Amino acid sequence: MGKRIAVVAANGKAGRLIVEEAVGRGMDVTAVVRGENRTSAPHTIIKDLYDLTADDLAGFDVVVSAFGVFDPAKFDEYGTSLKHLADILSGTGTRLLVVGGAGSLYTNAGHTAQLSDTFPDEIKGVPLAMGKALDALRHRDDVHWTYISPAGDFQAAGPRTGHYVLAGEDYTTDADGKSAISYADYAIAMVDEVEAERPHDRERISVRW
Repeated sequence: MGKRIAVVAANGKAGRLIVEEAVGRGMDVTAVVRGENRTSAPHTIIKDLYDLTADDLAGFDVVVSAFGVFDPAKFDEYGTSLKHLADILSGTGTRLLVVGGAGSLYTNAGHTAQLSDTFPDEIKGVPLAMGKALDALRHRDDVHWTYISPAGDFQAAGPRTGHYVLAGEDYTTDADGKSAISYADYAIAMVDEVEAERPHDRERISVRW
């Protein structure tokens, strides 16, 4: 029997592909959505993320947060959404896996500079908010979390190659100096982490081609 997994914000681009990957591997997948389930998940919880309770998520091996928002007035929800999920999973054995961002990856050996430092001010809102949410998560020792950052170029329509490189906190590139990955290959990496015998517990990791 495969893992029992819930994907929060499953109807989003990343969420749908994570659901598809997990279902394809024989996992028991529940889509957590606010309306109609538009994924391949066989089970559904129709609730706003902030209305989820500990009972709703009881019994899952893994909860994946694929939450995303692009309204500047709601950027703080990257932090509040993770706090809510961490609070209701606190003290349980259920793992919390987070679809993260690349902006908080470090670009120097001393880990004092981040990729977002190189971004124009007009596009810094999302990476800064996501980085702040990650910083808050780092202080949680009551939840088994893993934060997975994609490459700098996160391609929604990119191909599913079945290949990726696993890295850590640092911004890395391929031999040509490129940092990219598709949503489809990111989904593979996410579900590999779900299945990992030695998970990256309370760690941030990153993936690229």
